[in-house]
Amino acid sequence: MDTHPHTVRRQLAAVAAVCAAVFALAAPGWAVPARTAPADATGGRGATVPFTTYEAENAATNGTVVGPDYTQGTVASEASGRKAVQLSGQGQYVEFTLTAPANAVDVSYNLPQGNAGSLAVYVNGTRLSHPLPVTSKYSYVNTGNIQGSKTHHFFDDSRMLLGQDLQVGAKVRLQVDSDSTGGPYTIDLADFEQVAAPAARPGNSVSITDEGADPSGQADSTSAVTKAISDAKVQGKSVWIPQGTFTITSPLPVDNITIQGAGDWYSVLHGTHIIDNANAQGNIKLEDFAVFGEVTTRNDGSPDNFVNGSLGTGSVVSGLWIQHEKVGLWLMGTNSDLTIADNRILDTTADGINLNGTAANSTVKNNYIRNTGDDGLAMWSLHAADTGDSFVDNTVIQPNLANGIALYGGDNLTVQGNYVSDTNALGSGIAISNQRFDYGNPFFPLSGTITVADNTIERGGALNPNWNHPMGALRVDSYDYAISSPVNITNTVIKDSPYSAFEIVSGGGHGYPVTNTAINGASVRNTGTVVVQDETQGSVTFSNVTAANVGATGVYNCPYPSGSGTFTVVDGGGNSGWSSTWNDCSTWPTPGGGNPGGNGNLALHKAAFDTGHQQNYVASNAVDGDANTYWESTNNAFPQSFTVDLGSAQTVGRLVAKLPPNPAWGARTQTLSVLGSTDGSTYRTILGSTGYRFDPASGNTASVTLPSGTSIRYLRLTFTANTAWPAGQLSELEAYAS
Repeated sequence: MDTHPHTVRRQLAAVAAVCAAVFALAAPGWAVPARTAPADATGGRGATVPFTTYEAENAATNGTVVGPDYTQGTVASEASGRKAVQLSGQGQYVEFTLTAPANAVDVSYNLPQGNAGSLAVYVNGTRLSHPLPVTSKYSYVNTGNIQGSKTHHFFDDSRMLLGQDLQVGAKVRLQVDSDSTGGPYTIDLADFEQVAAPAARPGNSVSITDEGADPSGQADSTSAVTKAISDAKVQGKSVWIPQGTFTITSPLPVDNITIQGAGDWYSVLHGTHIIDNANAQGNIKLEDFAVFGEVTTRNDGSPDNFVNGSLGTGSVVSGLWIQHEKVGLWLMGTNSDLTIADNRILDTTADGINLNGTAANSTVKNNYIRNTGDDGLAMWSLHAADTGDSFVDNTVIQPNLANGIALYGGDNLTVQGNYVSDTNALGSGIAISNQRFDYGNPFFPLSGTITVADNTIERGGALNPNWNHPMGALRVDSYDYAISSPVNITNTVIKDSPYSAFEIVSGGGHGYPVTNTAINGASVRNTGTVVVQDETQGSVTFSNVTAANVGATGVYNCPYPSGSGTFTVVDGGGNSGWSSTWNDCSTWPTPGGGNPGGNGNLALHKAAFDTGHQQNYVASNAVDGDANTYWESTNNAFPQSFTVDLGSAQTVGRLVAKLPPNPAWGARTQTLSVLGSTDGSTYRTILGSTGYRFDPASGNTASVTLPSGTSIRYLRLTFTANTAWPAGQLSELEAYAS
C-alpha cells in the first residue's frame, strides 16, 4: 500500500518470541519462465521476459558469499534467494557465463550508505572502456511511520549496453580494479538481455524533438513534449519519443493519445510525477520507453508516481521500464478495461502497481516487478470496489516491506499464474484481505468470487517484527470484515516458506470469521513451521494438498481472541503429509531444525561451498532439498571438497549422501573422507577415505554413521575417486543429530 502504514497484522495480548531462522535456497541461473514447479501441482511460472537472470552466488567468484539470512534489516535478507556476493578488495570479481545471447546487462547491487562510484566490466577477459555506474542514492529508505519497519530497500539496479553481441559461453566479469570506487559492492544478480535495435519512427507521428525537446537531458523538455501532445491531438497523430533522455519536471497532459518510444533501452523520460489525471477519458497508449525518477524517500502525501490517478477507459501501458519512482502506477478515479502488460518495474519506494478503487475489467499481466518498497501488485477497494480485475502471469521478486500480491477488498477478482518470491518483514507472498487501512473513507470488502489459481510462492512469508508473529506464504485475512464470499485457491506451489504455507487470520485481532474458502490442489515443500496456520474462527476446505519436509507439524489451530469461536479444517480428500496438530496455543512453533522444512536435516538450505564445480552444478544444489538438482566438482581434478556450514556447532550422528533418483544415473562407487571443523579453518578427519556405493535400484543413497559425540560446525566431504565419472557428485547431503 502507498497511502497508509501497514499496521500490525494481529493484536495479541502475549506472544512468545519466535526464533529467527537462517536459511536459503540458492536457485541456479534461470531463463524466464523459471523455477519449474513440482510435478504434483501446477503452480505459476510468472512473466515471460526478454532477459535471463543469473544469481551472483552461483557464478564464478573469489568474493564472499553473504547469507543466507532472513533477519529483517540485513542486506542478505533482501537479496533474491537470500544470498549475494560481496566484492571488497582489489581483484575480487563475480563472473557470469552466458547461457543465452546478450548485448546488455542490468545488475542488482548494494553499496554502503552514502557511497557512489563504478565497477569495472570485462567481456571475455577484455575490460570495457565504460564501467558500470553504481550509487547508494536510491537505497536505505527509512519508513519510520510504519510500525515494525526498519531501514530497508538495500538493492538498486544499474544497466548498460555492452556494445557487442555476446554468444552462449561468453564470460562477463564485474571486478574491483584500482580505479573502482564506491565499494564494497554486494552483487545480487545480473539480468542479461539481447536488446533489439532502436525502433524506427512510425508514420503519422509528431516527434518531441521536432518541438524542441533536448535528447541530452540537460534542458527541461516538459514544454516541448506538452506541445507535441497538443499538436498530435489536433493532427490526429501519435507522439514519438526518439532515442535520448528527456527531462520532465511537471505532469504531462496525457489523455486520448498514443505515446511511443524507440524501446525501453533507448527512449527515456527522466522525471518524477509524469502523468497525473483526476478523471481521464481514456484511450491512452503508453508504449516502449523508459521512465527514471528521482525518488529517494517515501512520502505518502506526495504524488511522486509515474502515473498518478486516472487512465480512463480502454488504455494500454506496455513495454515500459519504470525505475526510481514512489509507485509505478497508482490508479485512482476512472479506470476501466485497462491493459497493463509486459512492463518492468524496479526499485520503487512503495508499490509497483496499485489499482486504488474504481478499476473495472482491467488486466495486469506479464509484468516483471522487483525490489518494491511495499506491495508488488495491489488492488485496494477504497471509495469504490475494484471489480472484475485480474493479476495474471506476473513475476514479483523482493517486495522488501509488504506483500508480493495483495487484494484488499473488491468484487470478482482474479490472481492467476503468478510467481512471487522473497517477501520480507510485513507481508506474505499473496494476501487476500479485508484490511481497509483508511478508516475515514468507504471501503468495499471482498465480494463475488475471488479466484486465486495456478500461482507459485517461493520463500514467501516473514516474521512480523511487531509481535514476533509469523506470516504465511499465502494469507486469507478477515482483518476488518468477515470473509464469506467464495475464495477459491487452486493449484498452488509453495516452496521454502520460512514459516507457514497457508495462514487463515483476522489480523485486526477481532476474530472475524473466514468461511466459504476452499484450497484445492497444492504442493507444499520445505515449509519452516506448519502447513496450515489457523488463527480465527470459521472453516476452510482443503483438498489435494500434499506436503513434504514440514518443519514442525501439520496444523496450528488457535483462533484469536481466545474463546471467540472455533476453526474447522475440513478434509476434502487427497491430502497428505500434514495430518498432525500443534497442541500448545501459548507459543508459536519454531522453524524445524532452524530451517524451512527442517525435518531434522541440519544441512538443509545452509551455506555450501566447494573447491570447484562444473558449469552450473554448484554447491548449493546439494542442500536445496531437491534430489534432482546436483553438485558436480571440477572434472578430472581429484581431490575435490564439498563443505556445508551448519551455522553453529552441531552434534552430528549420521549423514545421508544422495545422487539423483533417475535410473539414468547408473550405479557407481565414490571414494571420500569426512572432515569437520569448528572454525572453518582447521579441519580434523572424522572418517578416513572409504568407498560408498550409490545404486539407483536402492535409491542412489549412501548412509554414513559418525562417531558418537561428533560436534562440528563445518562439515566437509573430500572426494578422491568416482567409478562412473571423473568428479565428485552429490544431489543432497543431509546431516542428522542421530
